[in-house]
Amino acid sequence: MKRLLFSPWLLLALLLALLSCGNIGQKKRAEFVSATAVREASYAGQTPRFQALLYYSDYVEEAHRQFTHQAISFFDKLTVGDGWILEADTTLLGKGDLAQYDVIIMPDVHPGTPEERTLFEHYIEHGGGWLGFHAAAYNDLSTGWDWFRDFLGGGRFLCNTWPPQPALLEVETQDHDITKNLPEEFVCPSSEFYQWQPDPRLNPDIEVLVSLSPKNFPMGLKDVVFGGDFPVVWTNTRYRMVYLNMGHGDECFSDATQNLLIINALRWVVSRSPSGNPFER
Repeated sequence: MKRLLFSPWLLLALLLALLSCGNIGQKKRAEFVSATAVREASYAGQTPRFQALLYYSDYVEEAHRQFTHQAISFFDKLTVGDGWILEADTTLLGKGDLAQYDVIIMPDVHPGTPEERTLFEHYIEHGGGWLGFHAAAYNDLSTGWDWFRDFLGGGRFLCNTWPPQPALLEVETQDHDITKNLPEEFVCPSSEFYQWQPDPRLNPDIEVLVSLSPKNFPMGLKDVVFGGDFPVVWTNTRYRMVYLNMGHGDECFSDATQNLLIINALRWVVSRSPSGNPFER
């Protein structure tokens, strides 16, 4: 019987091959970039970067009121250090020129009087920013505000899931600043999800960023939804706006991923201000 002889070089080659196999399937780490190779941090100092108005109503259902009170607290905490100014009010009247606000945040309601609607339309059409949640976009045949329906993408409320529950969401693109640091899927806290008719996705001006995963269906315990398209976060590219369907109840700010999404959306709307990006100053 012949003896098998292995040269040291052959053994070394086999060892290197085994080591390289151990790296198969491992995700490549991000390339190291020295802090000296990027722009220095920008500190706001004593000058707030931007100003926001949070417009809300006390005359909404309890779950929406809960969300609004938590939203006020959530956004107020983001102003710590006087980096930006947040004003919360139940009216758009008596504010002077709304253009002083880089963004108007609406957690539970949209303007209902002709005077406020006119002010809001003028603000948006002249470059104003909007961050809207949940019931702030609710509209049906009785709303009587065609401009607002077109602003949202053309859809009216069709149906919703019930009761509120967590859901698996799909991030449809990571090529957008709002979603670039989010996972492809995540489970959001309990909320009520709206479906729209016609589907905003059919509007060429609408870019859907996050949607309800088909893996959720059938969904609901009282009102059961068996399928269909449920956009959850989108922007109308004709305006400086983002709509997020979240906003029902007192759990919406309990998840870090969803909070990151909300902060990203706020930052993105503000960064596109006609007066310039305040984060680049």
